[in-house]
Amino acid sequence: MDSLDIFQLETLAISADDEGIVTLSLNRPEKRNALNAAMVDELIDVFSKLPRMGARAVILRGEGTHFSAGLDLVEHHQQDRSPEQFMHVCLRWHEAFNKMEYGGVPIIAALKGAVVGGGLELASSAHIRVADESTYFALPEGQRGLFTGGGATIRVAGLVGKARMIDMMLTGRVYKGDEAISVGLAQYLVEDSEAKALEIARAAATNPPLSNFAICSAISHMQNMSGLDAAYAESVVAGIVNTQPASRGRLEAFANKTAARVRPE
Repeated sequence: MDSLDIFQLETLAISADDEGIVTLSLNRPEKRNALNAAMVDELIDVFSKLPRMGARAVILRGEGTHFSAGLDLVEHHQQDRSPEQFMHVCLRWHEAFNKMEYGGVPIIAALKGAVVGGGLELASSAHIRVADESTYFALPEGQRGLFTGGGATIRVAGLVGKARMIDMMLTGRVYKGDEAISVGLAQYLVEDSEAKALEIARAAATNPPLSNFAICSAISHMQNMSGLDAAYAESVVAGIVNTQPASRGRLEAFANKTAARVRPE
């Protein structure tokens, strides 16, 4: 893939391996990786460019013992923003997270410690979430006199349902372990979330890039459409993806019974 030297990052750290798997780290461990304005700007820069740089998959992780404790409340308090100013802050968060969800490159979030508030909004923008035993999820906005502004009403509600999200915000309810998996906050619960995220990223990176692009962008778009429009869009995407040159050898292997079979472990 293209060189990552184009990125000038202070709140994030980035690296890539020979397989095109990018590791992007939230790099404010002293602040529990709270998202400040600079970090959101850097997320926008990174996810605006990675899809065109040959990245095959992204592992999103946090330095230190926490993934992210959410909005940098100290910065928010010190800035004393007007309603208009904070509206534009929220719009930047939406820009960053939309570029992640709709960018077409698989993003696997390796979670640990706090995945709280805006940190959960960030994690919900990834395509796959892997938790470990230390991971806990919460939306404490109600107790802090706040309201979500980074897409929780769209993505977190989509994961857990409206009623559970309202409960989390009103009461400060915390989910972790098997309960977090059961309500849809993460897809995996493992001992080492980063090792599992790498395993998933390597598996995804073997897929044709066009297939991954469709999976990691078209499905989200179709969820925003009427059923009739989504059916039409799905047919168009399938027409393009299912006839790509990269599929021919794989289909031939299936026809010749030399392809790996789908079996439970």
